[in-house]
Amino acid sequence: MRNSQLTILIVALLIASLGIISIYSSTYQKEGKPWEDIYKRQILWVIIGLVCFMFISNLHYRRIWDWTYLLYALGLFFLFLVFALGLVRMGAQRWLKIAWFNFQPSEFLKLIIVIFLARYFSSKSVSDISILSGKFGITRGIIIPFIFVAIPAMMIIEQPDLGSGMIIILLFLSLLYLTGVKLRYIVIFFILALLPLPFLWHLLHDYQKQRLLVFLNPNIDPLGAGYTVIQSKIAIGSGWFFGKGWLSGTQSQLHFLPESHTDFIFATFAEEWGFLGCVVLVSLYFTIIYKGFSIAQKTNDFFGKLLAFGISLMLAIQVFVNIAMNMGLAPVVGVPLPLMSYGGSSVLCTFIALGILVNIDKTRAVF
Repeated sequence: MRNSQLTILIVALLIASLGIISIYSSTYQKEGKPWEDIYKRQILWVIIGLVCFMFISNLHYRRIWDWTYLLYALGLFFLFLVFALGLVRMGAQRWLKIAWFNFQPSEFLKLIIVIFLARYFSSKSVSDISILSGKFGITRGIIIPFIFVAIPAMMIIEQPDLGSGMIIILLFLSLLYLTGVKLRYIVIFFILALLPLPFLWHLLHDYQKQRLLVFLNPNIDPLGAGYTVIQSKIAIGSGWFFGKGWLSGTQSQLHFLPESHTDFIFATFAEEWGFLGCVVLVSLYFTIIYKGFSIAQKTNDFFGKLLAFGISLMLAIQVFVNIAMNMGLAPVVGVPLPLMSYGGSSVLCTFIALGILVNIDKTRAVF
């Protein structure tokens, strides 16, 4: 096993372990059987994710090329199923009940879109490693791929899951730049995309409008939409340098902090482990992301290169948005912290993505 592969695996398991102990800490005092087993379920997801990682890391990533359109079609199919059969929780319809597993298709759509764009902008031939986007005009370079990206993104936003939908759009814009599409086309597209934003305000759900307003001033509704952000910042600030210690947080232990095991797991962790612990956690994420970009730069095959860049960006954007959201530096949009937040779909998707990344590094010498 290459050093980079071993590093990614060890760091991923370290982050997942920190997530498990934080989930246990934030839920062990809550009453009821579901809360007693929640950290055990996370352990199970990490084990299943590890199995997926091992399998995918030994499956040549070029096979994904042939599966791209099937994966895209399956992703859309599951999104349609969500609207027809999906579970509704806290006003959002995002999950499918499959046996004992609550499956969230939007988590996997992020990875599927990265795979789709990597194939769209690269050639299949091993001997011809040139990227295709340089040959594209604005129609083939931006408009057509945007249509394929916008369809699942709009469906996800309608669930409503604004965070995942916007991450998909950000991934599209980032990969456009990396593929070498002419900058003037990207600028034109970006300006055209900004023009309708004032009108889209009226299409947002009331709670989404409240979250955006609260982002500007949490104190306008301190006991309502602004409550979670205020409690999150209190939790992070009260951790000081060394933290209060494991199982000793007040905001999470006394249940002042909502969603302390999912979207706001970072605030739970920061309260108990302090600034020092946060530095360690962010360093672990930086290590994985840096390794991902390094693998992309060393890969000659453009499909593998774009895939590695896309996976690294997907992780980086999610980490940045979640931590910024916890600190009140970004609107609350329900983006999980990869490998830390409770949730099987997110854990599995992240381990699969890391498995692809490792396989690109393992097989890049072929190209």
